[in-house]
Amino acid sequence: MKSNSSLATPFFEALIGEKISHVWRGGGSAIFIELGSLRKSRKLNGEPGEPTGDISVMIEWSWRIEGPKSILGGSWSAERSWPKIFKKIVGESILDVQLFGALPEICILLSNGLRVTSFMTANGQPQWAILTHDVSRGSLGVKRGRLHVEI
Repeated sequence: MKSNSSLATPFFEALIGEKISHVWRGGGSAIFIELGSLRKSRKLNGEPGEPTGDISVMIEWSWRIEGPKSILGGSWSAERSWPKIFKKIVGESILDVQLFGALPEICILLSNGLRVTSFMTANGQPQWAILTHDVSRGSLGVKRGRLHVEI
């Protein structure tokens, strides 16, 4: 069995160096950060959906985007401010990805010095995932307090 941190290595390596192509809001306060080439998608009802990248980072709740000395905004900020905050990270490259906390939360360091972090504030598990859109690689998230790969 792989160690908890070694499970993350191939996923983090896939993110590092990639540019953020698109950021969009899912249900509730969830955000999706799309990396690489974008392709069209469709909702279950057949309507056009948000474009998806080669790899996606989903943070269901809670999340924030940090500057060098302050929080620029997050899942508890006024929703009308989100598009302006998202624009600050589109086009930026991912320099590093780190885990923090006893229950693994994610921190993504960007080329402009900003950071995107998850930070669950309700009971349960951290609610983030790295979605590769590659069936053989699967997706990385948290289950029972540990990193978990789902194929």
